[in-house]
Parts: sequence; structure tokens; C-alpha cells
Amino acid sequence: MRNGKPKQDKYPRSASGKPSGGQPHTTRPREKGVEKSTSKNTIVQADSYLDELKNDLLAFFQINDEQSFTQEQVLDHFDTSDRRMKLIMNGMIGELVDEGAIIRQPDKSYRADANANLIEGVVDHVNSRFAFVIPTTANGIRGDRDNDIWVSTDDLAGAVDGDNVRVLRFADSRNGSGGRSSRRIEGKVANILERGRTELVGRIEVWETYGFVVPDSKKIYDDVFIPKEKLGGAKDGEKVIVRLTKYPVPDSHKQRFEGEVSTVLGIAGQNNTEMHAILAEFGLPIDFPADVEKEAEEIPTKILKKDIAKRRDMRDITTFTIDPIDAKDFDDALSVQMLDNGNYEIGIHIADVTHYVLPGSKLEAEAYKRATSVYLVDRVVPMLPEKLSNGLCSLRPNEDKMTFSAVFEMTPDARIAKEWFGRTVTHSNRRFAYEEAQDILNSNSGDYLEELRLLNELAYKLRDERFKNGAINFETVEVRFRLDENGVPLAVYPKIRQDTNKLIEEFMLLANKRVAEFVHSLSKQNKGDEENTMVYRVHEAPDDEKLRSFSDFARRLGYKLNVDDENLSNSMNRFMSSIEGKPEAGMLQQLAVRTMSKARYSTEDLGHFGLAFRRYSHFTSPIRRYPDMMAHRLLQHYLDKGKPVDVEEYEEKCRHSSEREKMAAEAERASIKYKQVEFMSRMAPNQAFEGVISGVTDFGIFVEITENSCEGLVRMQDLSDDFYEFDKDNYRIVGQRHKKMYTFGDPVVVRVKETNLARRSMDFALVSDKAGNVSDSDGSTSRRRDDNRRSSSGGSRSGASSSRRTDKSGSKQAPAAKGENRRGGRGRR
Repeated sequence: MRNGKPKQDKYPRSASGKPSGGQPHTTRPREKGVEKSTSKNTIVQADSYLDELKNDLLAFFQINDEQSFTQEQVLDHFDTSDRRMKLIMNGMIGELVDEGAIIRQPDKSYRADANANLIEGVVDHVNSRFAFVIPTTANGIRGDRDNDIWVSTDDLAGAVDGDNVRVLRFADSRNGSGGRSSRRIEGKVANILERGRTELVGRIEVWETYGFVVPDSKKIYDDVFIPKEKLGGAKDGEKVIVRLTKYPVPDSHKQRFEGEVSTVLGIAGQNNTEMHAILAEFGLPIDFPADVEKEAEEIPTKILKKDIAKRRDMRDITTFTIDPIDAKDFDDALSVQMLDNGNYEIGIHIADVTHYVLPGSKLEAEAYKRATSVYLVDRVVPMLPEKLSNGLCSLRPNEDKMTFSAVFEMTPDARIAKEWFGRTVTHSNRRFAYEEAQDILNSNSGDYLEELRLLNELAYKLRDERFKNGAINFETVEVRFRLDENGVPLAVYPKIRQDTNKLIEEFMLLANKRVAEFVHSLSKQNKGDEENTMVYRVHEAPDDEKLRSFSDFARRLGYKLNVDDENLSNSMNRFMSSIEGKPEAGMLQQLAVRTMSKARYSTEDLGHFGLAFRRYSHFTSPIRRYPDMMAHRLLQHYLDKGKPVDVEEYEEKCRHSSEREKMAAEAERASIKYKQVEFMSRMAPNQAFEGVISGVTDFGIFVEITENSCEGLVRMQDLSDDFYEFDKDNYRIVGQRHKKMYTFGDPVVVRVKETNLARRSMDFALVSDKAGNVSDSDGSTSRRRDDNRRSSSGGSRSGASSSRRTDKSGSKQAPAAKGENRRGGRGRR
């Protein structure tokens, strides 16, 4: 009995006493040889009616791939009676046979060749009704989204989000005459190659003879059934990690996971529990294995004279670090020395992690496995154990340290006269926080004022040169939290980037760039000028079509971005300047970043578009990034006259590092979203907040609160003053009776209607819009007469399993988050 109501059994018993499989999935109607054909989405774009017809013909065979058909049956299916059309159709069947798309059977019937159009990809289950299969690419990153394959949930053949599958693409009839069609390539999963998830994280509900876990992942739509003997001591309402023992079975109505509790994380809602749950949800480690910690503890802390003898001794040169105030690992330092010729010697000194972490060691294996440190709101999950990350390798003040350095002789106008790379021993004289160093610059007094002033002047000149060469000035807002001793957020505020932040950034960029160029230049020493293998940080030019779409979007908001400009970066920088200070600037900056390709690691020196560098590497953060460790090893290898190393080995390591970086970024965003929702849940019920519409969908408008960047959804059904339709082309919703519009970038006032920590989502109620029009003060959720038309939109809960619709008291759960909607539309991102 809870809340005065009897606890309803989630899985009603069958006659045998075992829980039944729950509700069958609703099946989408499919062609099975007796229904009339509808056009499917294409692999090869159609340029004419006949091309379209041929694609539809191929789609018919592919959808009905378990059957064979005579020509007469095919003609009958397409309702073809005209003699001329019969000849055309028969000719097309012959062409499909010649192309190998279909096979002629001994009985003169035809069927699809099951292997003719199978490709591999990963399932992205964006909502309960359908998924996309993202085709596997050579470099391991997502290609053009137009090539993603739309798959109905009914055609997933038991595959779930993250699974590696082989999918059969259906032909379709997208028009290839220049415009982008809204229709997509469709397909169905032929078989599952590898499961992407072996564990899930979620909240457990314990019943008398069994339990079930509601997954935290917004892309898993079924609960996990747990037999009584596999509960692992978990109590009702706790967060747990579940090891999956059974997956959904293809062609079965019992689409249910089964599993066993492997780890109890703690009581749901507690800070430590939720942060551990986020790490586990994204497959990130919480602790180091005991043998790795033991190996780290056994490393000697004393620097030996024989090691110093092999290095350039720079301990007598003024050196200091500048880092965030709460930093514990200091992996970079700057040294400054005035030269007699009027130039300056600037040293960029990086922790020499690879002196301690050796190939073949347990530390090396663990560092590669993690590939990156993870920065959640309240903690850092380091790539290396604390003895290394905060101790041996950290460039703490007043301690001698092993470093790997890039030393530049620079002219007063920030030109490089000479450069040197190699292993050093250094001694930091001072540890600055960014704010502390900035105060010294602002007040013109304090420790190492002249050195800080010089570095700042050089940094300005380096930055000006970079922008002159085509770098793009992306200044996206990052949020920070002030937490109490229990991790409860007391304040949310934007991170402010001052001169000292940019100073450090410029010298790190300089080192990364010059190391990449230096390794490349050493290739001239190789036989036949064979290229030296190096780990590069690459950022390819953006896709033209995405840029044009964004430019069109910006134009509708009154801003100009000329994508035809010969120097795109100049046009982009002018655009960034034009939106500075505007309410919609933050969202437009984020959208602009999303039009760009994703930066990644590769052995191909493809350059860095955003920074306008021909070659660029990551060299400056080996404490927290494995690619930097690789760069250190490769640089030393070539300094020692080594030959080019195996490209494939390092390319695989690059792919792995890029994947782990993506996982870490997703976990970091999840922790930020969780703390934002937690912070807003503590607001007074009727407190109003000024915000800006940051997204428009067919199920509502997203609003970002101006003062703290927290974002929530105003659902369409809560806009009760009119019936609103989604105008996709113009990024707005329009009232049908009064023609009132809500558009991306519009200022509004909202209050918090509901928060859901479990799904890291918020619902807002609209208080007033830019015209001062007041909505219902109670944020009424009354449905309008046409609301059923929205039952299949992103705001809908149709198709959800009964176990996810209600809590134990039978009340509805809160709406899902933007872009991660569990019950419907994909959202704006």
C-alpha cells in the first residue's frame, strides 16, 4: 500500500504463476504481397518517373524478401493493366536481375537478393516508434545524416540502441533534382552482429517475487525484468547496474530484457548515487582496478641524477602555472626569459607522463582503455591514478618535475625565430589561478607582473594572427555551479573567459601546432620522403548544405551569413560579431558550432578548419588525454631518428580515443543537465524567469532561461489559448485562430511547471510572451479539441510500455527532455 493505494503488479501472473510478457507491441502495417505498393525511400536518387517506379519495384521485392513472385503477380500488385506499362515493368524486372538486385528462380519467379544491399551500422533508437541505423564509416565517425537508415521499431529484429547490426536498405524515390527531400532511406535489420550494451543503469522496483529496472537511458524503452534470486540485495527505489542476460527476441510479443543486479549504487536522488549512475550509464569507470593502483604506488617519487642528465635543465628559469582555481592536476607551465638580442624565450612545459607510464604496463593499458579524464559537475574521474595525476606528473609549485617542452625564441611581434622540442626538468616558482593572474594584470601589481604582461601581449598578437589567417571565433557559453558540501547546487552561472584564460589557450595552441609541423618536417629525413606517422587533431571543413541551411535560418532571424564568401571564416566571424549581446546569441552560436564537422583524432593530417591550422596535434594535456601521450612518444621516437611507425595501429588508437572522448562529453553534459534540473526544482513555485525560445518542435517550444542557461519545454498542449501548428520551414508555431506566433529567438517569461530528475528534464509554463500576452495563470494543461492529432508527436506517450507510463501510484510521469524524447519525436537536435 503506497499513498493510500494498493501497489499494482507490473507483470500480471499467467496461469503458471510467472509474470506474463506484458503488452504486445503495436505493429506497423507492412506490404506482404497482397497490399498495394507505397513508395519507399531510395538508395539511388530518382531523376524521373521511371527511376521512381523502378525504385518502388525494387522496394517491393526487398520488403517482401522472404517470398518470390512471378511477373504476373508483380503486375497485379502494382495494378498494371496497360499493355505499354506491362512491357516497361517487365523490362525493369530484367534490369534489376542484370544489376544483381533481384534473382530469377528456377521456377521463373523472382525474389530479392538478400545479400545485395546489406550494410553494417549502429542503432540509434531515437524514439519508441523508430530508430536510425548509422552506417559504419572508415574513420569511425558519423557521416552525412541523410545516409542514416530509418528503421521502424517493428523491423529492428530485437536490436536495441547501440547494437551493431547488418541492415537491408530499401529503395525509395527521393527526388535528386537539387532539393533535399524529407523522405529518408528506409530499411530493416537483417541480423545483429554485436550487442552494444551488456549493462544498463536504472532505478529498481522490487515486488514480492521479482523486480524490474526502469533504465536511465532515454533510448531504452523497455524495463528489465529481474528474477527474485537475481536482485542482489537491491532495495526498492535504489539505483542499480544491471547485467543483461536476455535481450528482446525477434518476432516475439515478449519484447523484454532480463538481467541480474551486479552493483547497487545507492538511493536514487542522492548526489553520489546519481553521478555514479551517469558514469555507469555511459560505460565510464568509477574506480581504478587494484592492480593498477598498486603499480602506480610502486613508482619511485625521487628524480634520479641520471634522468636529469639526459634532459635540458630549465629549473633556474622563471616558470609558473595558470589554472582554474579548483584544479588539482597541473599539466602545463610557462617559462619566460628575456634574451640579450631583444627577443624572448618562451617555454611551454608539459608533464612528462610517458616517463612514468610505460608501454606494456597495467597503467598504460588502463590509460588507453579510459583514453580521457571525465569532468562531471562535482568531480573528476581521472585517466591516471591520483599518485600520477595529482602527484608525480602534476607541475606543483616549488617541486622539480620531469617535463616535455616546446621552447620558442620569439620576437616582440610574436614571430618564431627558433624552436626546440625535447625532454626537460623544470621547477615551477608559482601557481596562479586564472582570476588571481587576471587581478595582477588589471591592477598592474603583484607577482611576476612583467612576465604576465609580456605573455599577454604576445598572446594577443598570436590570436590576431590566427584570426587573420582564417580562424573562427566561437565563444560558446559554459555553465558552472556552486555546490554545497552535499553536492546540492546553490547557484548556476556562466564561465567568464578573461585574458588569462585566452593567454594560456594561445600558447597551448602554439605548442600543439608547432609539434605537428615539426614531426611532419622530419619526414624529409626518411627514405623516399616517407611520411612520419603522427596523431593529429583534425577538423574538416563543414558540409555546404548544412551551412546553407544554417545561413537560411539566420537570415529568417534577421542576420546575414554569406556562405558563398571565398573566405568563409571571415563571414562567420562577422556573423558572430553581429549577434553578440543579442538574446538569441547563445543558441545561434551553438547551432553554428553544430554545422561544423566534429573534431577528432586521426593519423591523416587533414588540418584544423576552425583554428585555420594546416597541421595540429594534441600535445599539452597528457595527464588527461591519451592522444597527448601518443604524441609525446611519437615526437621522442622521431627525435631519436626512428622510422615511421605502423599507421594502422595508431589509426585504431585514434578511433578509440575519439569514441571515448565522445562518451565523456555526453556524460559531462548529462551531469550538467542533472544539476540544472536539480537547481530549478528548488525554485519557488510561482517564480518567473526571463528566457529565449531556443527550439521549436511539433510538440512544443524549448526555452532557455537567460540568467542561468537552464532549458525546459513548454508543451504544445499547455498553450491553451489557441490551437498551434508547427511551421517547420520557418522555425515557429502558429495559432490557427489568432495567428499568434512563437519563433526561435523570441523573448518569453516562464515558470517551472515540473522537473524530473530521473530523466533530467523540465517542463515550463508560459507566463508571458514578447507582446505581453498572458497565458492562463495556472499553466492549464487542458487539451484542446484537436489534441488527438498530436498523439503521435514528440509530446505524445503513445507506444510506451505500460511499465514506463505510471509510477507506483498510477500517476503519469513527467515529460521527456528535448532531443532525447522517450516517447516520441526526435526534437530539434
